[in-house]
Amino acid sequence: MDGGLRELAAPFVAPGPSGVAVRTRLGRLTAADEEVLRRVGAHLGTLASGDLKARCRDGLGHDAQAWAVRKRELTPLSSARWAGSITRATHEQWALARRCALTHLQGLQAGVHALRHRLSLPLGQKGGKRAPGGYRSRREWHAKSRRLHVLEDRLARERAAWEAGRVHVVRGGKRLARIRHQLPAARLTELHWRARWEAGRWFLQADGESGKRYGNETIRIAPDGEVSIRLPAPLVGLANAPHGRYVLTGRVQFAHRGPEWADRVVANRAIAYRIHHDVQRGRWYVTASWQTPASPAVPLAAALADGVIGVDTNADHLAAWRLDVHGNPTGSPRRFCYDLTGTAGHRDAQLRHALTRLLNWARTCGVRALAVEDLDFTTEKTREKHGHRKRFRRLIAGLPTGRLRARLVSMADQTGITVVAVDPAYTSRWGAQHWQKPLTSKNRRITRHDAASIAIGRRAQGHPLRRRTTPPRAHRSDVHGHRIVQAGGDAPGREGPRRRLPGPRTRSVPPDAERTRATRTPTTVRGVRSEREWVPDPLLLTD
Repeated sequence: MDGGLRELAAPFVAPGPSGVAVRTRLGRLTAADEEVLRRVGAHLGTLASGDLKARCRDGLGHDAQAWAVRKRELTPLSSARWAGSITRATHEQWALARRCALTHLQGLQAGVHALRHRLSLPLGQKGGKRAPGGYRSRREWHAKSRRLHVLEDRLARERAAWEAGRVHVVRGGKRLARIRHQLPAARLTELHWRARWEAGRWFLQADGESGKRYGNETIRIAPDGEVSIRLPAPLVGLANAPHGRYVLTGRVQFAHRGPEWADRVVANRAIAYRIHHDVQRGRWYVTASWQTPASPAVPLAAALADGVIGVDTNADHLAAWRLDVHGNPTGSPRRFCYDLTGTAGHRDAQLRHALTRLLNWARTCGVRALAVEDLDFTTEKTREKHGHRKRFRRLIAGLPTGRLRARLVSMADQTGITVVAVDPAYTSRWGAQHWQKPLTSKNRRITRHDAASIAIGRRAQGHPLRRRTTPPRAHRSDVHGHRIVQAGGDAPGREGPRRRLPGPRTRSVPPDAERTRATRTPTTVRGVRSEREWVPDPLLLTD
């Protein structure tokens, strides 16, 4: 594009979800049930730890034959299906660690590049819109030069590990492992921490299998909610049912998507289950998950047939505005706030509540498409690019781009609303430039975020972000009609003159016009007319 602007990507329809996961509480368990779950989880967790160690040791030299060897070694200590679930989970965990290592490597490369660029500039040189400037003082320059050497050493170490295929994984979580050395600050006792650590390293998940009874042979949940577990070989003596199974006392019921889960169970379709223990609450939960066929992609033109709602993502709210088929904002802007402080569960609940309100409003308006920005701050989160702007770095790091995108696509798929992703370049700047001031009035204050939502929606529709193209002077009246870019080429009457309204053009009434209504009587006490006739008092009359 001209003016040094980067090329914009075309808008596209975001693909729908490919799986479903629902969770419910596993209640009414006896002490014997909990003891069996603990022993099974601890035994399988030990096997999973050893298998993960073996997988990390193989590195890039792992192949299908090595996978089969690991599974054969685990089968006598558990069962064939338990061994399959453990090896599959180990492989997925290693792949996730591999992707995280690549992201960390890219972040180090971006930090080294930014430091080298800023160190090469003179002191005090101002930066531009695309690149930061030099450092403010000699002291800061010296500190950043030392940090450059530190990052270069880390980059060399991480690059060597990436090429060798080494990954670093902590079963139970690295954060919980570090809390062990800061128990007073975390307000935990060693006993409580030990309980959380052991529960985090348990393994109680089984993959589904189509054609088997109720879709899972290892962890089986019947349509009436009965839960039974196939015990590993060393723990078969704890069974209370035939074929080495243990039936729990408690029953489960999935409130969310319960009918869909029941249909799969009755049809013996594959369902994966995971049982985990929340030590802080003292509760047991079971999560059911299954794959769904990909929904057919809706054509972009069909999704935008009834207009679109542009959504601007911010650190504490979603700014949304409805646009008609011509790209004109209609109604008033809406704002859906959320609070991203606190625990991960609280943040996730805040996002779900905000997205629920947004989708309900879109369904009320009759709009079948939401336009969102395709945001990715992977290279923007390094502190070397923005220097001392800690508040801005914290703002970028706090934006829930990935989680919000996944949540929105999953929830919109259930309501029949299509999510359209657009290029986020210049939406806030051009939206504020072309839409914020014209839409601001005495009774309505428009923010930059509201204006950005209009720009996002118009980009999804394929319209330019400018409010209108200024026509020639002869075309600014009804001589040649209104030639603007708001309406499409197929809109009827786009090149025609403005529709003339009958009657006078102003509110003034011509003198010869017939009066159509009587004069209105004032409602004040002093101005109300009296129907009585005034007669002088006879006592005041004198001869």
